[in-house]
Amino acid sequence: MNTSKIIACGATLLLSSCGIYTSYEPQTSVPENLYGEEVAVSDTASIGNIHWRDFFTDPYLQELIEKGLAQNTDVQTAGLRVEEAKASLLSAKLAFLPSFALSPQGGVSTVEGSKASHTYTLPVTASWELDIFGKLRNAKRQAKAAYLQSEDYKQAVYSSLIANIANTYYTLLMLDEQLEISRHTADTWKETVESTQALMDAGQADEAAVSQMRATYYEVENSVVDLEEQINQVENSLALLLAETPHKIARGRLSEQRFTPSLSVGIPIQMLSNRPDVRVTERDLEQAFYVTNQANAAFYPSVTLTGSAGWTNSLGEIITNPGKFLASAVASLTEPLFNKGTLIARRRIAKAQQEEAALTFKQTLLNAGVEVNDALVSFQVSRKKNENYEQQIVSLKKAYRSTSLLMENGNTTYLEVLTAKQSLLSAELAQTANRFKEIQSLINLYQALGGGQDL
Repeated sequence: MNTSKIIACGATLLLSSCGIYTSYEPQTSVPENLYGEEVAVSDTASIGNIHWRDFFTDPYLQELIEKGLAQNTDVQTAGLRVEEAKASLLSAKLAFLPSFALSPQGGVSTVEGSKASHTYTLPVTASWELDIFGKLRNAKRQAKAAYLQSEDYKQAVYSSLIANIANTYYTLLMLDEQLEISRHTADTWKETVESTQALMDAGQADEAAVSQMRATYYEVENSVVDLEEQINQVENSLALLLAETPHKIARGRLSEQRFTPSLSVGIPIQMLSNRPDVRVTERDLEQAFYVTNQANAAFYPSVTLTGSAGWTNSLGEIITNPGKFLASAVASLTEPLFNKGTLIARRRIAKAQQEEAALTFKQTLLNAGVEVNDALVSFQVSRKKNENYEQQIVSLKKAYRSTSLLMENGNTTYLEVLTAKQSLLSAELAQTANRFKEIQSLINLYQALGGGQDL
């Protein structure tokens, strides 16, 4: 190996050690027990890898999600951000090529009593910065990371929108079922009021019982009206997600919903590739890494080649026609001398921002782990409570029937009937809310594991 090659290799190693030519190394580890110690993570399968069309099988919901992905303004904005980042990456790539410019000039000069002389110059100038110290290379890598980040951000918007539409849709189904229960209860109470009125007419009940029953009936009627208002508001919220004006939403029933029986969460390392918001924060870290490289490269000189070629009829003092071909070439080297303090400050800022990005990335991973744990535990608790609600409702129905018969035979008071019916209504409404919570926690778990991307 000759001396020039040794010098070249030594310079490359030196510059690499200074953080100019080094490349970003992707993150390959996550905090231990990211999902919590009680969550089994041996299975590599994850429900987050299921496509949303296979996860949400309700045809009404599938249609709403497709509309949302096509029409939602946040999705469209994310798409525009991708186009902006793509243009920035193209600009960074073109910076490696020389730039050309046509700079025509012309003039007329005369001395008193003499004939005017006309001069012109038609040069094409070129400038080419040689990327010896990696400034352009690091700028291009930063732009590429920004472009990939915009793609990840778009996927994060997809995932969030799909989860929001699904949660809002199932909120509607829950309110529909609660409205149906409340209407049925109101009809039952109306019959009870009429029965109590008949007992009073027969001398087996007093006016206080009839008044209390009637007051409870109106209370249930008010809850029906409140539920109808809530349904209208949720429909409007769903219309906003679809970027549409308020309208009625076609939908199924809560009792008809079916989901995958598998609840595998996968191994935590999959978070690095599955969750788009985690990828977004890592892209921030990658960009900060290349900004630091650029700050290091700023301490080294810039080498620029410039030149021009064209035609002119003006060569010094001599005016000639026709024009002659003119060419020139210059190489320049610019070395920072008096702004070293500014460059040092910029490098410190870049390093601090890189450390901030690393902390943000770590916190995003921790947040993701907590979201998985919260959703999984919430789902398991809802499942257990649902079994209890079923048994509770069976018991309360028996209690209501028994107290109603006893009141008709004069062996109990209307207050016991009132209490039994109100308890049954509360339990039925709570069971519906718990079923919704079970579905909602499943949706949140799906999103927390990176599901819902439109890939």
